[in-house]
Amino acid sequence: MKTSSRVALGGMMGALSLVCLLLTLFPYATYALPALAGVCLFPVVIECGKRYGLMVYIATALLALLITPDLEAKLLYVVFFGYYPLVKSVAESRRHRVGEWVIKLAVFNIAVVAAYAVMAQIGLSLEDFAISGVPLPLPVILGLFLLAGNGVFVLYDIALTRALPLYFGRVQPRLRRLFR
Repeated sequence: MKTSSRVALGGMMGALSLVCLLLTLFPYATYALPALAGVCLFPVVIECGKRYGLMVYIATALLALLITPDLEAKLLYVVFFGYYPLVKSVAESRRHRVGEWVIKLAVFNIAVVAAYAVMAQIGLSLEDFAISGVPLPLPVILGLFLLAGNGVFVLYDIALTRALPLYFGRVQPRLRRLFR
């Protein structure tokens, strides 16, 4: 792929990621749209390589911090979903399946804890950490959130893996024709 095509693909996918993050102003989109925004970077990593994927992630992360409305969504994108295509690519290049999952789960858990630590430091009150209006201690909430989050993350990763043949079969040929 030519350099101009790589830049164009990176710009389009970065813009699509930002649109997903801007749509987090709607309720209940806080978790799904950052995940979808991260998926938008997979074509860049696959077609252009990890270096271009990292550059698009950095650009979209900086813009997301500046212009997107939902603090939680933008932090989840910046600390995990934005660079997850790179992590997945590196982890899946390993031959050992257990090592692959250890890397993925470790990165996920560190990122989620970091995101919520940052939110707690910049003004998220303990009343915001409640289940059905019942305030619980932050470690309990974080533990429950991590437990549920790990399950959802595993499903997310499996869904992405199963969607890759669809990408290679239908989307990639069209992209390659478009960006010759």
